Amino acid sequence: MKKHNLKKRGLLGIGLLAALQATPSMVSAEVSANVSAASNYLFRGVTQTDGATAIQGGLDYEHASGFYAGGWGSNVDFGDGTSYELDLYAGYSGAVDDIGYDVGYVYYAYPDAPDSIDFGEIYGELSYGIAALGFAYTANSDASGEGLFVEGDIYYYLSASVPLQNDYSAGVTVGYYDFTDDGKVSVGEANYSHAAVNVTKDAGDFGSFGVNLEYADIDQSDALGSINSDDPRFWLGWSKSF
Repeated sequence: MKKHNLKKRGLLGIGLLAALQATPSMVSAEVSANVSAASNYLFRGVTQTDGATAIQGGLDYEHASGFYAGGWGSNVDFGDGTSYELDLYAGYSGAVDDIGYDVGYVYYAYPDAPDSIDFGEIYGELSYGIAALGFAYTANSDASGEGLFVEGDIYYYLSASVPLQNDYSAGVTVGYYDFTDDGKVSVGEANYSHAAVNVTKDAGDFGSFGVNLEYADIDQSDALGSINSDDPRFWLGWSKSF
C-alpha cells in the first residue's frame, strides 16, 4: 500500500502557471494543472507501482489569502487489483517574518480497491531558508483492526532544497514513519526510516526533469518487506504545469 510526500501535486514539484485574475479591487486567485511521469512511483520510500512506471496528474487552486485546494491522481499496483489512487487536499500556507508555515488535510482514496483502504492525514510544516520540518498524522482510516495506515500513524521529516546554476536544484529529505500498531503480533515490525536525494533541471517549456535516489530501512521480514527492501531505489521523473 501507500502513501505523497505531503501535497504530492506531481513528483518534481508543481508551479502555478495558469491564473484567474479577479477585478483590481479583489484578491487574486490562481488555478493550475499538472502532469508527470515517473519510472517508479515511491511514497516515503515505498513503491506504489511494484517498481513500474506511473502516469500522474492534478489540478490546483490557490488563493492569495493562503488557502489552497486540489486533487491529484496516479496509477498504482498493490498486487490486489487496485489500479489507481485519487488524492484530495486543502490547506493554508503563509509566513510570519522569515518562518513559512503550511497546514492542511489530505484524503487518499483507492476507488477500485477490493476492500476500502482510504485514509486521511492532517499535516503541518515549518520552513526557514532552504530547510523545512514537518509531519503527517493519520487522522482517519477505513482500514479495520490492527494494521498499517490506520489512525494514529505519524510520519516526521526534515528536508532541504538548494538552487544551483543553470536552472538546476538539489534536494534531500530524511524521514521516519512511526506506525501505531508496530510490533503487534498481527502486524510485526513496521516502523522505518527513509532518505531521498534528488537533482532537478527546469527545462522551461519542456517541463522539469529529475534524477532521484531513495532508501527505506525495510527488511524482507518487516510488514512492508514483501514488496520493498532496503536496497536503494533509483528513479527518473518528469513534470509540467499548465
